[in-house]
Amino acid sequence: MHTVIILNGPNLNMLGTREPEIYGKETLKDIEALCKGEGNSLNMNVDFRQTNDEGQLIDWVQKAGAEAAGLIINPGAYGHTSIALMDAVLGITIPVIEVHLSNIHKREAFRHHTYLSHAAQGVICGFKSHGYVLALQALRKLIANARNTTHT
Repeated sequence: MHTVIILNGPNLNMLGTREPEIYGKETLKDIEALCKGEGNSLNMNVDFRQTNDEGQLIDWVQKAGAEAAGLIINPGAYGHTSIALMDAVLGITIPVIEVHLSNIHKREAFRHHTYLSHAAQGVICGFKSHGYVLALQALRKLIANARNTTHT
């Protein structure tokens, strides 16, 4: 069973109460349960975490690179501002998918660009919590493809 780490950045601990018209009414605990259930059905162990601290996210990205088969990250606002977080993702060799609950391209102009998108294999946005499910499904294929290319 592959371990996948799902990291969540700043303010995502406020889901359910923070701007539900944009982010939905589900809490982060709801999304964690959804991800663990989907991970189970995909034969993946899901390690789900959240922090408001940029340095902690960077430490966790580096740890994921050493210990996990794949990484899903919702960097929150750090996706739009953090070159350091992008550099951390560039420094690991496992597949990485960036997720945003809202469609960042339909929002304020400063949200249209994410530094992380330069380092991730893909970006999923605008599907609220279902974006995490889509990311897990895509990550499973990326991990399987990586295994097949290293074993042939």
